[in-house]
Amino acid sequence: MDERRRVSKKVKWLAKAGILSAVAIVLMYLEFPIPLMPDFLKFDFSEIPVLLAAFSMGPLSAIAIELVKNLAHLPFTMTGGVGELANFLVGACFVGTAGWVYKLHKSRKGALAALGFGTLALIVGGVVINYFITLPFYINIMEFPLEAIIGMATSAGNTIVDGMFTLLLFVFVPFNLFKGVVISLVVYLLYKRLSPLLHK
Repeated sequence: MDERRRVSKKVKWLAKAGILSAVAIVLMYLEFPIPLMPDFLKFDFSEIPVLLAAFSMGPLSAIAIELVKNLAHLPFTMTGGVGELANFLVGACFVGTAGWVYKLHKSRKGALAALGFGTLALIVGGVVINYFITLPFYINIMEFPLEAIIGMATSAGNTIVDGMFTLLLFVFVPFNLFKGVVISLVVYLLYKRLSPLLHK
């Protein structure tokens, strides 16, 4: 009987993870630019199903779905896989932190705290990962100068950007803040309504 329960639990996990991964993959392709942000930063809603997984299945399951989402995007990459790596690492900071906090405090206040800490982790992780991984790759490996990246930001109307520090502070920080707040708001409104389905 215990063996049957374990098998049934695994099947349910695979089914939920598969569905949420598929939705995340589709949403990742529905990306669009936002004002004052350079063309290489596009917004999408793919973190919604991953964050739903974090709340209903736990942080490790959400990170696994985040990985599957980005692996599925690799055949169509235009960044040599570095964009997907950065997306995975930043996304894992977001959903992993939110899922971990919610696992400890499963309540309405706990959900708000989870989304708040998750957004903070997204912002900090975005700065660290772009500073140490993404930007050095484009500058040193792809030989795409920092001045050109700054030019993409200023041509989008973000004229405050004039160097690495302001690029991180006035491009990546506001972009990830916007992303975290929007995704968190949607998940907060959806989770309770979808909870009976997600916990079946």
